[in-house]
Amino acid sequence: MTHPHPPNSGSGVDVNPAAAVARNARHFGDSTVISYAGGDLTYAQLDLKAARLATVLADGGVGDGDRVAYLGLNSASFLVTMLASFRLGAVFVPVNFRLAEPELHSVLQRSGATVLVCEEGHRASAEHVRAATPLSRFLLIDDDPDVPATEGVTGWELWSGPIAAAQPFPSVAARTFDDPAILMFTSGTTGLPKGVILTYGNAWWNSVNVDAMLDTRRGDVTYAAAPLFHIGALNSFALRTLVRGGTVVVRRQFDPVRFLDDLVTHRVNSMFAVPAMLAALSRVPGVFDADLSHLRSVVVAGAPVPPSLIELYASHGILLQQAWGLTETAPFATHLPAEHTLRKLGSAGIPMPHTQVRVVDATTNQPLKPGEAGEIVVRGPNVTPGYWENPEATAAAFDDEGWFHSGDVGYLDEDGCLFIVDRLKDMIISGGENVYPAEVERALSAMPGVVDVAVVGSPDEQWGETVVAVVSPVEGTTVTLDDVREYAATQLARYKLPRKLKIVQDLPRNASGKLDKTVIRRLAEEEG
Repeated sequence: MTHPHPPNSGSGVDVNPAAAVARNARHFGDSTVISYAGGDLTYAQLDLKAARLATVLADGGVGDGDRVAYLGLNSASFLVTMLASFRLGAVFVPVNFRLAEPELHSVLQRSGATVLVCEEGHRASAEHVRAATPLSRFLLIDDDPDVPATEGVTGWELWSGPIAAAQPFPSVAARTFDDPAILMFTSGTTGLPKGVILTYGNAWWNSVNVDAMLDTRRGDVTYAAAPLFHIGALNSFALRTLVRGGTVVVRRQFDPVRFLDDLVTHRVNSMFAVPAMLAALSRVPGVFDADLSHLRSVVVAGAPVPPSLIELYASHGILLQQAWGLTETAPFATHLPAEHTLRKLGSAGIPMPHTQVRVVDATTNQPLKPGEAGEIVVRGPNVTPGYWENPEATAAAFDDEGWFHSGDVGYLDEDGCLFIVDRLKDMIISGGENVYPAEVERALSAMPGVVDVAVVGSPDEQWGETVVAVVSPVEGTTVTLDDVREYAATQLARYKLPRKLKIVQDLPRNASGKLDKTVIRRLAEEEG
């Protein structure tokens, strides 16, 4: 028997999240989708506002493939702008709000964005760099009580008026797996940020991986206090929650006391967090006496997770699930199931169901045996197709077999669990020996009297490089180099022990929660 039409593989199905939100608005319109201090939104309200903003953007010439940039903190407006862009088939460009002006200019110029949606707190920076970019339209958010706008600003449109006057855009662009959805620039702490193209398929396949591995459910409440311009916060749970009909509690920025209150009050089920957030939460008085029984899925990533932090939460019945990935993997390539949290303490987990991960020799590209450290490479439908208008960087990142080379060093154990060692480029070569800063940082992370620690290499005439510990101590506590070396010596070989110590009040981190090693190296070189 022959079929008149070949079987449909599903590759042409519409996977636009804006279509899913429209569907939820139709069937569950009164359900709260965004809980936000500046004003909650139901699904019907979110879909209507996004549809009206889509008309505003389309009237200004935005269409299929055009870029729409957003500059501001976490807010309902961030998600409205993203969905309006998706509705038109435009590419959403969430901008790191902590960028210095030269970096901001680079991102806005290189993205080719023609429209910028901006909060008042970032308007001045945008004005300083706008002249040398393709931007031609500037919308200033003026309907968020948390971000009052300045009226009568030359060259800016207050966005509430046009949105209120617009008719809802009547359709949602159908998007398939290969269509670009988001252009997200890497943090750039080690060089010029690269624009990572994330397709609708990348986002969709990550959601399939997450649904397969984590205890998430339709109607869940998720928490978004980590910056949404970062792929971990946006695509781990927030975007997936909009699609599935749940509620996203959006906070403009992280505050540990507010964090605890929100977890209890909103009965949060899932969240993405960087280790620094959970370390701060653990220091809030009464945190482990609070009712957090509804918290089922806590994914920790974005920076190395101290085993002592995992053990602390586990002792109070909260199993942190470490994951590993990058912007380029949208975001998760591996995840450690909750059942293995303590049995595989410190592991970043096993490959996601639809993602391949292996460890290779960085020189020969040959797979390594269990226990041997090398570069982690990834292949799968959640991996970016490449870098925006940067074929050289794309060619350098992918090998002939389609494996994406992460630049991270790790090893797989006998059970196939991944352990992260460090970044290739952060490795210190001291006296001919390889020292991975992350290993030393992990050893020192639980040291009494230490709040935060970073390890970097410093030029040394005798050793080539020497190991420097940059430490933020508990207020009123004195930490000496001898203290640091004595504590680390119980866990590390002598050649890995710090030979220099720098005390600082706070360690600089980027908006993704990662240690800013460029700034830290400068701190390590300063006298005093």
